[in-house]
Amino acid sequence: MTDDHRFIDAHGNEVVGKESMTAGWRGYFEMFPVYSIEVNDLFENGDTFAMFGFAGGSFKGKAEASWRLPAAWKAMVKDGRVALWQVYADTKVPFR
Repeated sequence: MTDDHRFIDAHGNEVVGKESMTAGWRGYFEMFPVYSIEVNDLFENGDTFAMFGFAGGSFKGKAEASWRLPAAWKAMVKDGRVALWQVYADTKVPFR
């Protein structure tokens, strides 16, 4: 990540800064330790990328609380580091 990294979740919430996002990912992976993304399509326009596929995980690692949903991501890269990571998904599925 770049030092001024921006993360925008599926609800439009934004986290700015590498240190803040590192802490955010640590918390997220504590909740969803078996989290993964599956990219099926990737489009590039210079330093901007669009990815389409699926995200999945399990709440607290419990198989009975696992989920998988269609998702898309936008990434912008600056000097070989991710400057923006934006998520597009209907997150209602994991909360059911």
